[in-house]
Amino acid sequence: MEVIKTDIEGLLIIKPRVFEDSRGYFFESFSQRDFEAQCGPVNFVQDNESRSCYGVVRGLHFQRPPFTQAKLVRCVRGRVLDVAVDIRKGSPTFGKHVAVELNEDNHLQFFIPKGFAHGFSVLSETAVFQYKCDEFYHPEVDAGVQLDDPALGIDWQIPSWSMILSEKDRLRSPLTPEDAI
Repeated sequence: MEVIKTDIEGLLIIKPRVFEDSRGYFFESFSQRDFEAQCGPVNFVQDNESRSCYGVVRGLHFQRPPFTQAKLVRCVRGRVLDVAVDIRKGSPTFGKHVAVELNEDNHLQFFIPKGFAHGFSVLSETAVFQYKCDEFYHPEVDAGVQLDDPALGIDWQIPSWSMILSEKDRLRSPLTPEDAI
């Protein structure tokens, strides 16, 4: 696997070695040994999958301490724009984001360490999205920030009138220093 650093410390794009021939393709989607050697220690404890249609935007979500989460995400069918926003307390890049297209053809994965809000928009007719988490879901510390907060400047690549949001995400507040974790 190739690890590509982004403009924000800790956010990493993982490009697997894909072997293709007339039968199709094969790649190792995760190796604990290789991941830890190149990215650092992590102990994933939960895998999640969602299926969504065009225009769905999920996010920007995070969990508050003591149950913050790191995630390794990928799109196995369709196309998504995946976004991570730095909400680390005292970070020089607080409020900045990295966006990367993940799709079934590029096989890219995005590692989002603890201290980031995360979300994605679906750019294809449908998308199947998978993510590994290093902490279980804890609804009592579930949190998020407004995905269209003008201060964040995120281009979700979906017209606002086509966005499909959960009621909870629709009611989120803009990012403030109090959101820092």
